[in-house]
This record gives sequence, C-alpha cells and structure tokens, in this order.
Amino acid sequence: MYDKYLIKDGENLSDIAKRFNTKESIILDLNNIPFPDMIRAGKEIIVPINKEKYFEYYTIKKGDTLYGIAREYNINPELLAILNGLNSGDYIYPNQEILIPKSNYSYYVTKEGDTIDIVSNKFNQSPSMMLDNNETIHLLPGQLLVKKN
Repeated sequence: MYDKYLIKDGENLSDIAKRFNTKESIILDLNNIPFPDMIRAGKEIIVPINKEKYFEYYTIKKGDTLYGIAREYNINPELLAILNGLNSGDYIYPNQEILIPKSNYSYYVTKEGDTIDIVSNKFNQSPSMMLDNNETIHLLPGQLLVKKN
C-alpha cells in the first residue's frame, strides 16, 4: 500500500526511509528517481505503507524478468510491475529490490471513476470492512487497496 508524502525542509532520503521503515532504494524505485540527491523539500513522493504486513522483499538475480518472478510467485505480472512503480517491459537489474505481494491478501489498483462501492464489490466485502483493511482510501487512480483473504 502506498501513500503520498511531502518532503519537509532538512529531510534527506535516509530520514524518509527510516520514517516509513523502508529502504532508500525502494523509495527511489517507486518514484523513478535515479539519484538520492534529487530528493528536495516541497516535492511530493510515493512511499510504502505497512509494507511488512502486505509485502516481502525480493532481490533481482541475473537473468530474472518480471514475468518470470510473477510466475514463480503466482502473481499477475502487471500487478507486480505496478506495485513496484514499473511498466511490465521495464528493465530490472541484478541486486535491485522489489516488493512481492504476500499470498494471503487480495490486491486492487484503483482506476479512474472507482468508488468505494465498486471496489468493495470487487473484493466482495462491505465498505466498512474496506476501510478497516486500508489505512487511507483516496480512490485516485493508481492507489493500491488490499483485502485479507
């Protein structure tokens, strides 16, 4: 699950990673930022929320592809790409870390026009249960929502 975060004066990538209990490389990858010094106060970035609850880390090995990793973990390749801020055809490289969704959850990435009723119907659960399972629901396109199976 992801949320937006506005970088404050004096913060650097290390500070932000510690705040959200994640790795600097994950924040850079999620935001397609090539260099840590491109983090600036006033810039809005995407940060992972409760990643340990919903995800595990996977370190890319030589020869890996998103499709192959998705097949190995029985995950939709498009979902795997979206969760990691990638396009399905993007190059992945050895030692890059990506998030792998845990199998005991269902995941949905919101689209333009989604409502809480539409999403809760996709998960076959009440809107109040959706709110219990997700810390914040913005219903903006691209937000990841989860349901415990």
